Amino acid sequence: MRMPTLETERLLIRPFTLDDLDALYQILDVELSDAELGTEGAMARDERRRWLEWSVLNYEQLAKMYQPPYGDRAVVLCSDGTLIGACGYVPCLAPFDQLSGFQSTHQESTGLSTAEFGLYYALSPAYHRRGYASEAAGALVRYAFDVLKLKRVVATTTYDNVGSMGVMRRLGMRIERNPFPEPPWLQVVGVLER
Repeated sequence: MRMPTLETERLLIRPFTLDDLDALYQILDVELSDAELGTEGAMARDERRRWLEWSVLNYEQLAKMYQPPYGDRAVVLCSDGTLIGACGYVPCLAPFDQLSGFQSTHQESTGLSTAEFGLYYALSPAYHRRGYASEAAGALVRYAFDVLKLKRVVATTTYDNVGSMGVMRRLGMRIERNPFPEPPWLQVVGVLER
């Protein structure tokens, strides 16, 4: 299941290479150091280098095991090759039945976790509010539905991340708020059914 480079009108969504380290570190660990990216926070440059090496190896290893193409991809401008962010697929394990849209008829939440196919996107603030995140995420959604034949894709964010919720809306996702305080990282979920 090796995922090819995806091309949109303005973007390439391609695998990262080790040559992307400087630009990636600048975006994720400097420019977005205070952003909630679903990780433990910004990394030191050497830690980001190790993460990037692992990510590059991960593409091949997942493909060899016939697994979904989980992992981050580079978001690059077609016009000049500038790396402007990251997007990709993540396994998302959470108590989704806390959300009304995931509950069977008249079922109460069990609090048990289930696995969903998650969507991830993070762009340099210099490229926000231009539709790039929606364009990249849209390409990933099309690939997930058309090639991977998935039933559903989810994305998660925090209560105050209006920009991320805007991307979810532009993708046509149903947005659900977790009515419970736990887990604290499961605040808002965008859901898109095939």
